Amino acid sequence: MNDLPLLKEAQSLLDDVAQLRRAIHREPELGLDLPLTQAKVLDALQGLPLQVRRGQRTTSVMADLRGSQPGRTLILRGDMDALPLQEDTDVAFKSSIDGRMHACGHDAHTAMLVGAAKLLARHQQALCGTVRFMFQPGEEGYAGAVIMMDEGLLDAPRGGSPPQAAFALHAAPRWAPGTILIRPGPTLASTDNFTIVVRGRGGHASAPHMAADPVPVACEIGIALQTLVTRSINVFSPAVLTVGKIQAGTAANIIPEVATLEGTIRTLSPETRAKMVEGVQRMAHGISAAHGLEAEVLHKAGYPVTVNDDDFARFVLDTGRELLGEERCLEQPSPQLAGEDFAYVLEQIPGAMASLGTRPFGYTEGDAPNAHSNRYLLNEEALVAGMAMYAGVALAYLKE
Repeated sequence: MNDLPLLKEAQSLLDDVAQLRRAIHREPELGLDLPLTQAKVLDALQGLPLQVRRGQRTTSVMADLRGSQPGRTLILRGDMDALPLQEDTDVAFKSSIDGRMHACGHDAHTAMLVGAAKLLARHQQALCGTVRFMFQPGEEGYAGAVIMMDEGLLDAPRGGSPPQAAFALHAAPRWAPGTILIRPGPTLASTDNFTIVVRGRGGHASAPHMAADPVPVACEIGIALQTLVTRSINVFSPAVLTVGKIQAGTAANIIPEVATLEGTIRTLSPETRAKMVEGVQRMAHGISAAHGLEAEVLHKAGYPVTVNDDDFARFVLDTGRELLGEERCLEQPSPQLAGEDFAYVLEQIPGAMASLGTRPFGYTEGDAPNAHSNRYLLNEEALVAGMAMYAGVALAYLKE
């Protein structure tokens, strides 16, 4: 594979791809219904030799590029949805919609995947098989990948074979722009959310003995849950538990009847996941009962662990080093405890998700606003490496 021209071709597309990313960023959409984003993607794909299908239950786009010869089918994925977050940056193309923001790089993922489609269309004769471009809504908690699988994502393309592998990139503001990091095995965590409702008996704040105050009990549960991690879980099978919301009361002189905690659990193995979920139930009920109160625990299971196939991850690593150089394609030292619905795809077929360094100008490692921050920024120069990696992986995987 002649890699230098591929990088140069990606560089030649940067202006158009950056403009698409900015247009998507300016009009962020949430969940499974992204008509404006879908329209931008379809418009950008116009004129390419693709077989395009729109989703029925969601505004997804699936586009197949058939090579000159038969062969395998590879999925390249980009997610399209934004977050319910007020943007607090000063970029010229900041969100025009209050309470919505692309704060996780999905606008860049989508734009890079369009760029990769344009690159691979130029190299169609070199492809033996089919590239399936997966433009997916609803990654942020809506399991859009599952809906796309239900609607035929893993079906064989016309005249071809069913997808046998899948590859995705995710923007990572921690790392230097244009670097690729990937690891075999578990790379992202399972995600479980919980709500604990502590029920007491309301009353006057001056006479707590005549009420049953749920507030100190809820606080005790919140602190005790941290010991569930540090004293019950093997440190080599990590878990993170965060209580992100505590809500109770209406005034300083009123003891409320109810106090509520909401939080999330992140783990990297089914065994640790089950132990954490059971532990939250046990602690909430036990501590409440010790104070003569009752607790209700609601558990919402989220995405499974994202597990990179060992062989495919090493294939991506080798391809990246050939394409970008040894110093820009690295083995990721440890998993991250964010979650991803790409995990559902990787449960069905081998594949991998890699991180693309997108650290903005003026920041050192670890200083840039992280994903899901209202101040999230992205270095658009990194889009060149992302486009080239999508295209390079496809060309290497579907070569004769």
